Amino acid sequence: MTIRVMLVDDQELLRTGFTMVLQAQPDMEVVAEAGNGAEAIEKLRSTAVDVVLMDVRMPRMDGVEACRRIAGDGPDTIKLPAGRERPKVLMLTTFDLDEYAFAAIKAGASGFLLKDVPPTELLSGIRAVASGDAVVAPSTTRRLLDRFAPILPSESDARPEAVESLTEREHEVLLLVAQGLSNAEIAERLFLSEATVKTHVGRILMKLGLRDRVQAVVLAYETGLVRARGA
Repeated sequence: MTIRVMLVDDQELLRTGFTMVLQAQPDMEVVAEAGNGAEAIEKLRSTAVDVVLMDVRMPRMDGVEACRRIAGDGPDTIKLPAGRERPKVLMLTTFDLDEYAFAAIKAGASGFLLKDVPPTELLSGIRAVASGDAVVAPSTTRRLLDRFAPILPSESDARPEAVESLTEREHEVLLLVAQGLSNAEIAERLFLSEATVKTHVGRILMKLGLRDRVQAVVLAYETGLVRARGA
Protein backbone atom coordinates (compact mmCIF):
# COMPACT_ATOMS: atom_id res chain seq x y z
CA MET A 1 0.00 0.00 0.00
CA THR A 2 1.34 3.42 -0.94
CA ILE A 3 1.72 5.93 1.90
CA ARG A 4 0.39 9.31 0.79
CA VAL A 5 2.47 12.10 2.32
CA MET A 6 1.93 15.85 2.57
CA LEU A 7 4.99 18.04 3.20
CA VAL A 8 4.37 21.24 5.16
CA ASP A 9 7.32 23.61 5.51
CA ASP A 10 7.90 27.25 4.59
CA GLN A 11 11.32 26.37 3.12
CA GLU A 12 10.81 25.27 -0.48
CA LEU A 13 14.34 23.88 -0.72
CA LEU A 14 13.74 21.59 2.24
CA ARG A 15 10.45 20.37 0.76
CA THR A 16 12.24 19.64 -2.51
CA GLY A 17 14.90 17.58 -0.73
CA PHE A 18 12.35 15.58 1.22
CA THR A 19 10.29 15.02 -1.92
CA MET A 20 13.28 13.53 -3.73
CA VAL A 21 13.91 11.12 -0.85
CA LEU A 22 10.26 10.08 -0.46
CA GLN A 23 9.46 9.75 -4.16
CA ALA A 24 12.36 7.33 -4.55
CA GLN A 25 10.57 4.87 -2.25
CA PRO A 26 8.26 2.26 -3.81
CA ASP A 27 5.75 2.59 -0.96
CA MET A 28 5.55 6.40 -0.67
CA GLU A 29 4.13 9.25 -2.70
CA VAL A 30 4.17 12.97 -2.01
CA VAL A 31 0.62 13.98 -2.90
CA ALA A 32 0.68 17.60 -1.67
CA GLU A 33 2.91 20.37 -0.35
CA ALA A 34 2.16 23.48 1.66
CA GLY A 35 4.16 26.45 2.91
CA ASN A 36 2.25 26.94 6.18
CA GLY A 37 -0.39 25.37 8.38
CA ALA A 38 -3.34 27.26 6.96
CA GLU A 39 -2.47 26.21 3.42
CA ALA A 40 -2.06 22.62 4.59
CA ILE A 41 -5.54 22.56 6.13
CA GLU A 42 -7.10 23.89 2.94
CA LYS A 43 -5.37 21.26 0.81
CA LEU A 44 -6.41 18.47 3.16
CA ARG A 45 -10.05 19.23 2.44
CA SER A 46 -9.58 18.02 -1.13
CA THR A 47 -6.59 15.69 -0.90
CA ALA A 48 -6.46 12.27 0.77
CA VAL A 49 -3.31 12.07 2.92
CA ASP A 50 -2.02 9.36 5.26
CA VAL A 51 0.87 11.23 6.93
CA VAL A 52 1.48 14.97 7.24
CA LEU A 53 5.16 15.82 7.72
CA MET A 54 4.80 19.16 9.51
CA ASP A 55 7.31 21.84 10.42
CA VAL A 56 6.81 23.62 13.75
CA ARG A 57 7.61 27.24 12.92
CA MET A 58 5.85 28.72 9.90
CA PRO A 59 4.12 32.00 8.98
CA ARG A 60 0.31 32.51 9.01
CA MET A 61 -0.35 29.35 11.03
CA ASP A 62 2.37 27.41 12.83
CA GLY A 63 2.63 23.65 12.98
CA VAL A 64 1.28 23.37 16.52
CA GLU A 65 -2.03 25.04 15.68
CA ALA A 66 -2.30 23.20 12.37
CA CYS A 67 -1.64 19.90 14.13
CA ARG A 68 -4.36 20.63 16.67
CA ARG A 69 -6.87 21.30 13.90
CA ILE A 70 -5.84 18.23 11.91
CA ALA A 71 -5.32 15.61 14.60
CA GLY A 72 -7.20 17.00 17.57
CA ASP A 73 -10.84 16.70 18.57
CA GLY A 74 -11.77 20.32 19.27
CA PRO A 75 -14.65 22.31 17.74
CA ASP A 76 -12.38 23.81 15.07
CA THR A 77 -10.92 20.46 13.99
CA ILE A 78 -10.87 20.18 10.22
CA LYS A 79 -13.91 18.41 8.75
CA LEU A 80 -13.01 15.76 6.17
CA PRO A 81 -15.26 14.03 3.62
CA ALA A 82 -17.23 11.07 4.97
CA GLY A 83 -15.22 7.86 4.98
CA ARG A 84 -11.83 9.57 4.79
CA GLU A 85 -9.50 8.76 7.68
CA ARG A 86 -7.84 11.60 9.55
CA PRO A 87 -4.14 11.81 8.63
CA LYS A 88 -1.40 11.25 11.18
CA VAL A 89 0.90 14.20 11.89
CA LEU A 90 4.65 13.78 12.23
CA MET A 91 6.29 16.97 13.46
CA LEU A 92 9.69 18.29 12.44
CA THR A 93 11.69 20.32 14.93
CA THR A 94 15.14 21.84 15.25
CA PHE A 95 14.82 20.97 18.99
CA ASP A 96 17.21 23.60 20.30
CA LEU A 97 14.90 26.38 19.07
CA ASP A 98 11.41 24.90 19.03
CA GLU A 99 9.90 25.01 22.51
CA TYR A 100 6.57 24.15 20.90
CA ALA A 101 7.43 20.54 20.04
CA PHE A 102 6.06 19.25 23.35
CA ALA A 103 2.88 21.27 22.85
CA ALA A 104 2.54 19.80 19.35
CA ILE A 105 2.61 16.28 20.75
CA LYS A 106 -0.11 17.26 23.21
CA ALA A 107 -2.05 18.71 20.29
CA GLY A 108 -2.24 15.29 18.65
CA ALA A 109 1.01 14.70 16.79
CA SER A 110 2.04 11.06 16.49
CA GLY A 111 5.65 11.98 17.14
CA PHE A 112 8.51 14.20 16.08
CA LEU A 113 11.80 14.06 14.26
CA LEU A 114 14.71 16.46 14.07
CA LYS A 115 15.04 18.37 10.81
CA ASP A 116 18.47 16.95 10.17
CA VAL A 117 17.27 13.36 10.62
CA PRO A 118 19.08 10.82 8.40
CA PRO A 119 16.95 9.70 5.42
CA THR A 120 16.64 6.14 6.76
CA GLU A 121 15.20 7.41 10.07
CA LEU A 122 12.85 9.76 8.26
CA LEU A 123 11.49 6.94 6.12
CA SER A 124 11.12 4.51 9.01
CA GLY A 125 9.39 7.22 11.04
CA ILE A 126 6.86 7.88 8.31
CA ARG A 127 6.18 4.16 7.91
CA ALA A 128 5.76 3.73 11.67
CA VAL A 129 3.28 6.59 11.92
CA ALA A 130 1.35 5.38 8.87
CA SER A 131 0.97 1.95 10.46
CA GLY A 132 -0.54 3.48 13.59
CA ASP A 133 2.56 3.51 15.76
CA ALA A 134 4.16 6.57 17.30
CA VAL A 135 7.66 7.87 16.66
CA VAL A 136 9.22 8.25 20.08
CA ALA A 137 12.99 8.18 19.69
CA PRO A 138 14.33 7.33 23.16
CA SER A 139 17.18 9.83 23.39
CA THR A 140 15.42 12.81 21.83
CA THR A 141 12.20 12.14 23.74
CA ARG A 142 13.98 12.17 27.08
CA ARG A 143 15.97 15.30 26.19
CA LEU A 144 12.91 17.15 24.96
CA LEU A 145 10.74 16.32 27.95
CA ASP A 146 13.55 16.86 30.43
CA ARG A 147 14.14 20.32 29.04
CA PHE A 148 10.63 21.60 28.42
CA ALA A 149 8.18 19.77 30.67
CA PRO A 150 8.93 21.98 33.71
CA ILE A 151 8.37 25.27 31.86
CA LEU A 152 5.44 24.55 29.55
CA PRO A 153 1.92 25.33 30.76
CA SER A 154 -0.09 22.18 31.26
CA GLU A 155 -3.78 21.86 30.49
CA SER A 156 -3.70 18.42 32.01
CA ASP A 157 -6.61 16.10 31.48
CA ALA A 158 -4.73 13.33 33.26
CA ARG A 159 -6.83 10.94 35.31
CA PRO A 160 -4.84 9.72 38.34
CA GLU A 161 -7.65 7.33 39.25
CA ALA A 162 -7.29 5.69 35.84
CA VAL A 163 -3.57 5.28 36.40
CA GLU A 164 -4.37 3.57 39.69
CA SER A 165 -6.46 1.03 37.77
CA LEU A 166 -3.34 -0.32 36.07
CA THR A 167 -1.93 -3.61 37.25
CA GLU A 168 1.54 -3.66 38.78
CA ARG A 169 3.00 -4.98 35.52
CA GLU A 170 1.14 -2.39 33.41
CA HIS A 171 2.40 0.37 35.69
CA GLU A 172 5.92 -0.96 35.25
CA VAL A 173 5.54 -1.01 31.47
CA LEU A 174 4.11 2.53 31.47
CA LEU A 175 7.14 3.84 33.33
CA LEU A 176 9.48 2.28 30.77
CA VAL A 177 7.40 3.65 27.88
CA ALA A 178 7.69 7.08 29.50
CA GLN A 179 11.46 6.70 29.50
CA GLY A 180 11.34 6.24 25.73
CA LEU A 181 12.08 2.51 25.58
CA SER A 182 10.82 0.53 22.60
CA ASN A 183 8.77 -2.66 22.98
CA ALA A 184 11.88 -4.74 22.30
CA GLU A 185 13.88 -2.87 24.95
CA ILE A 186 11.07 -3.21 27.50
CA ALA A 187 10.80 -6.92 26.74
CA GLU A 188 14.51 -7.35 27.38
CA ARG A 189 14.36 -5.33 30.60
CA LEU A 190 11.37 -7.24 32.01
CA PHE A 191 12.25 -10.66 30.59
CA LEU A 192 9.04 -10.78 28.55
CA SER A 193 8.29 -11.49 24.91
CA GLU A 194 7.86 -8.48 22.64
CA ALA A 195 4.31 -9.64 21.85
CA THR A 196 3.46 -9.65 25.57
CA VAL A 197 4.80 -6.11 25.96
CA LYS A 198 2.74 -4.99 22.97
CA THR A 199 -0.35 -6.46 24.62
CA HIS A 200 0.41 -4.63 27.88
CA VAL A 201 0.90 -1.34 26.01
CA GLY A 202 -2.42 -1.80 24.23
CA ARG A 203 -4.23 -2.40 27.51
CA ILE A 204 -2.56 0.63 29.10
CA LEU A 205 -3.68 2.89 26.26
CA MET A 206 -7.21 1.50 26.44
CA LYS A 207 -7.51 1.90 30.22
CA LEU A 208 -6.16 5.45 30.17
CA GLY A 209 -8.11 6.51 27.08
CA LEU A 210 -4.92 7.41 25.21
CA ARG A 211 -4.33 7.42 21.47
CA ASP A 212 -0.71 6.27 21.34
CA ARG A 213 2.63 5.96 23.12
CA VAL A 214 3.34 9.68 22.80
CA GLN A 215 0.28 10.54 24.86
CA ALA A 216 1.36 7.90 27.39
CA VAL A 217 4.70 9.71 27.79
CA VAL A 218 2.92 13.04 28.29
CA LEU A 219 0.51 11.58 30.86
CA ALA A 220 3.35 9.96 32.80
CA TYR A 221 5.07 13.36 33.14
CA GLU A 222 1.89 15.26 33.92
CA THR A 223 0.81 12.86 36.66
CA GLY A 224 4.27 12.86 38.23
CA LEU A 225 5.00 9.19 37.50
CA VAL A 226 8.16 10.48 35.82
CA ARG A 227 9.73 13.83 36.58
CA ALA A 228 11.81 16.00 34.29
CA ARG A 229 15.22 17.01 35.54
CA GLY A 230 15.03 20.23 37.46
CA ALA A 231 11.31 19.85 38.06
